[in-house]
Amino acid sequence: MSYLHHQELASISADFQETFGQLSQEQLNWKPSTEQWSIAQNIDHIIRINESYYPLIQDLKEGKADKSLLARIPFFVRLFGNLIYTSVQAENSKKLKTLGIWKPKSTPLSTEIIEKLVTHNEQLADLISSCHSLIEEGAIISSPANKNIVYKLERAFEILISHEKRHLEQARRAPVSLLKS
Repeated sequence: MSYLHHQELASISADFQETFGQLSQEQLNWKPSTEQWSIAQNIDHIIRINESYYPLIQDLKEGKADKSLLARIPFFVRLFGNLIYTSVQAENSKKLKTLGIWKPKSTPLSTEIIEKLVTHNEQLADLISSCHSLIEEGAIISSPANKNIVYKLERAFEILISHEKRHLEQARRAPVSLLKS
């Protein structure tokens, strides 16, 4: 399983590098409208969401995870996991509201944001590998946004990877060819 996650994350990183790696800082930070994010903001958002899980995963590893009552009810674990997973699919064109903790920086980001994502995805792949035993035992994690939204750790990683793919597709829709270099 974690080998597949390594491959998917490496593929996402390569797609971001190939598609956006040659863009200027101005192009990466260009916003189609005030309501939409730039390519750089999409990347920053991905990193922010993924990193918000790290303390929760560390608590799981150390046996310090705070279990909500809903985590003990398999129906809710499956329901929340499936709802979130479905909502972050690249094919799902419905716009989602982003919580404040996951909003990207509003100031211009450097072109290094692409390499930051590549490094981040390598670290995320290593983290997923290090959680093999937790995944095997069906560990349950809470959402960083709400401790009552619970799902299996394995589903959390699937959500993060699908979320990255969604934002890759969102960034690809930006008309960067119309930008001035």
